Amino acid sequence: MSVSADELAIRRLLEAYADAVFRRDAEAWGVLWDEDAVWRLLGQEVRGRAAIVAAWSEAMRAFPVAAFFVQPGPLEIAGDAAQGRSYTNEVLRTADGAVRRVVGRYEDRFVRRGAGWLFAARSFSILMEH
Repeated sequence: MSVSADELAIRRLLEAYADAVFRRDAEAWGVLWDEDAVWRLLGQEVRGRAAIVAAWSEAMRAFPVAAFFVQPGPLEIAGDAAQGRSYTNEVLRTADGAVRRVVGRYEDRFVRRGAGWLFAARSFSILMEH
């Protein structure tokens, strides 16, 4: 089975997200989101790219080191919209030196804008934490 150009582009989007987290690069991370995107995590909902980037930047202040690994799951692509699932493995060092590990799942909606794909919505659930 061959991978479509759209599937490859969405997988690259997920990889770019992980890379930006590793590098703590808010600008590179932010451009991956649609202007009207929604981010749901830990019982909160953040709307709009600017608010999402601000919330992420604030949250990252608690973690001087963040290792973020992503495993793409199934994707369903229909024209300029897609939905999918991915799994994450995060190793986080807190400001006081403690290490946390979080395994999670994202339920995603993607949108094609121009020639590229962006996150339209991400909903995060923790599957395991220690």
